[in-house]
Amino acid sequence: MDILVAASHPRFPFPPHITKTHRKSAMPQFLNCSRNTGESNGLSRAPVPRELGSPDDLENDMKSISIEKEDKKQNDIWQLYEEAQQNILYLNKQRLLAMEELERVKNERNSLLDRIEQLEMKKKATARKDIFTIRSELLNRIDALVLSGIIGSTEASSLRRLVIDSRVDLADDVYDIILKNDAEFLAELRRFSKTTKGNGFHIIHICTEMSPVVSVGSLAPYITGLSCALQRKGNLVEVILPKYACLNLDEVHGLREVEAEFYSYFNGQLHGNKIWTGIVYGIGVTFIDPIYYSSLFSHDKVYGYSNDFERFTYFSRASLDYLVKSGKRPDVLHIHNWQTSIVGPLFWDVFVNQGFENTRIVLTCQGFDSQSLEQPEKVALCGLDPSILLRPDRLQDNNKSHLVNVLKGGVVYSNKVIIMSSVHTKGQIISALGHGLEPTLATHKEKLVIAPSGFDKTTWDPSRDNFLPQCYSADDMKGKSMCKFALQRHLGLEEGASNILVGCIYSGISDDLDKLKKLCYMASSKGVQFIFMRYGQISGMTTSFEIFQDEAKDKHVRFIDKYDEELSHLIISGCDIMLCPSLDDHLLQVPLKAVRYGTAPIPVNFPDSRFRDFGNDSGERSGFLQYINSSFGNMPLGQAIDEIRNSPWEWNRRIKDGMGKDFSWDSECVEVHISAYQVVKKL
Repeated sequence: MDILVAASHPRFPFPPHITKTHRKSAMPQFLNCSRNTGESNGLSRAPVPRELGSPDDLENDMKSISIEKEDKKQNDIWQLYEEAQQNILYLNKQRLLAMEELERVKNERNSLLDRIEQLEMKKKATARKDIFTIRSELLNRIDALVLSGIIGSTEASSLRRLVIDSRVDLADDVYDIILKNDAEFLAELRRFSKTTKGNGFHIIHICTEMSPVVSVGSLAPYITGLSCALQRKGNLVEVILPKYACLNLDEVHGLREVEAEFYSYFNGQLHGNKIWTGIVYGIGVTFIDPIYYSSLFSHDKVYGYSNDFERFTYFSRASLDYLVKSGKRPDVLHIHNWQTSIVGPLFWDVFVNQGFENTRIVLTCQGFDSQSLEQPEKVALCGLDPSILLRPDRLQDNNKSHLVNVLKGGVVYSNKVIIMSSVHTKGQIISALGHGLEPTLATHKEKLVIAPSGFDKTTWDPSRDNFLPQCYSADDMKGKSMCKFALQRHLGLEEGASNILVGCIYSGISDDLDKLKKLCYMASSKGVQFIFMRYGQISGMTTSFEIFQDEAKDKHVRFIDKYDEELSHLIISGCDIMLCPSLDDHLLQVPLKAVRYGTAPIPVNFPDSRFRDFGNDSGERSGFLQYINSSFGNMPLGQAIDEIRNSPWEWNRRIKDGMGKDFSWDSECVEVHISAYQVVKKL
């Protein structure tokens, strides 16, 4: 009788990587025993000796060992298979995740590229329809044609007036012809008929600075800020500058040298000049580059040389010669400070009858502390007669009668004089701030106009300031607290909304340093935090301020020795108070910006100011002065700190009131200038 012995094994599917050979060796083994002779399935086995024990027992033992080995082998294979399956599943999962991540990144990249493309298209479309840029490019092109002799000054004046008077709603049509050659450009331009005449003025600034091309003092931001505001009001503005060696030409769009030259009278001879044209913020800019006197503007700095009078007198005369040659006939020639004040006498004594009968002169003074006193014979360099000008009612200096005063000449020969001040009235300036020109200012007081400074509200607006960690407005002030936390964290100050934070951005405080130290020590002892940031290089201040820094080293005071535009936004937004060396800050406009950002501007020397009583000339006070007078009055720093702590509701009311006011270039400042232009055009 055949006996079937089968090993009992659990059944499971074979892994796909196991071959048929492997499967065969892994199959359970069957033994078919049919005889006691040891033959089994065609195999013979030797008889088991009796003395070793029962043959059945031995055979069973051998079978058990074989089965155990086979079981262990199968278990090992199964364990390896399970581990392999788990690894495969894990790798598949990771592969899917990687593919999903790759797809996400790819989609984001495509989205970003689409966004960039949209922005570029929008930028091109905006640039294409920018009326100011198109007008400036057209006028620059006309200038080049007349200077090179292709057209005469009469036709140039006619074409220029067409561009100036048109509203240029034909922007798309005009834009394309700018790229054509001279003949095609003229043919196309002549075909344009006059559109509705605009009511704006054509203003040309003859000046020595303009942001960001060449920026030294308060004149540079004023020229750019006012010019942009005037153009937004429908006027056409151009600027004439010297071509300094230190110009930042990267800021000039489409800069090119005009292939022509014009001659200017100086020192008894005619001297050639090259012309460069470009556009800055949509404003057409002309750079005068002397050929023979090229060294006049090859210095590393703009001002501060022994021949400054000669340098800027040459430029002033060349600017007028250029206007004659180019056929430009502006409504207003706007000159600035003493550097271009000589334009006034030159215009009325030499140039007015050369086609400028309808042009008027406006002078802006950033202040009267710099006037330029020279020997009378020097004015002959540009073609003026010293014997006519050395008179008390003309250029003769009020105190040194043997000298001519160039700034006085500008006041006397201008139709309007605009004095830049945000906190002083005409009466205060005439009586105390004329630096020796008080008699002249009093004589010409009817032509004096006071205009406040401004700031660029497209850049300085807390509701859309990209430099801030969180924007805010008067209706939602949460972002201002976030700005304070970010500022404290950035400078390693103790964080907390209750910690009063005082900032100070200074460009020159040598006279106020002792006062500033006392204020800092007094307030910091009460836990008030201070941040000082320096603007520009200040001669004579380094040692004194280094001592101040050493003395003030504690956890409440931080000093920043280099101006940082981005950080300045955070300082003005994050502070509760901006301590100001002066509220009449023409250079940085910190007081005006502080009000817009909900930060109180407190002057260093408010209690000691000669003008702490703002009751005089109430009808002439600027909007900023009226706000300061009604909100902070004669409040010193200590009182401001106490009010923040003790009367927060009233303090916040004043702050929010100021945030709602507009002290930018586009507000009171530009309106004062337009009013001045309207008056002089009627003369």
